[in-house]
Amino acid sequence: QVQLVESGGGSVQAGGSLRLACAASGYSDSTYCMGWFRQAPGKQREGVAAIHSGSGSTYYADSVQGRFTISQDNAKNTLYLQMNSLKPEDTAMYYCAASRWVCLKWSYPSAYNYWGQGTQVTVSS
Repeated sequence: QVQLVESGGGSVQAGGSLRLACAASGYSDSTYCMGWFRQAPGKQREGVAAIHSGSGSTYYADSVQGRFTISQDNAKNTLYLQMNSLKPEDTAMYYCAASRWVCLKWSYPSAYNYWGQGTQVTVSS
């Protein structure tokens, strides 16, 4: 059973940076599509970025392209999301997720099998 634990959330002013981490355990030898999602109050959960654990291919939502960077440290079984130039509209609960399949539908929450508990990111203007 895969377990995911996020950390690194917090409060920051607009223009600032945060780095989220997602520690994973219970992996098999299979490759995974690892994703970051966010959900603001009253809104649907949306895909932010994803990375394929085998190929390293990355995917980003248009709203974060050029500001956020997803990466992985396979030796530490940890997924990261470096968030720069943060905006108030980035405020949300951020979740990491793992899918046993390829990243073809990386932005669809239904494509993921495992989820972390989330970490809050608040950006003030």
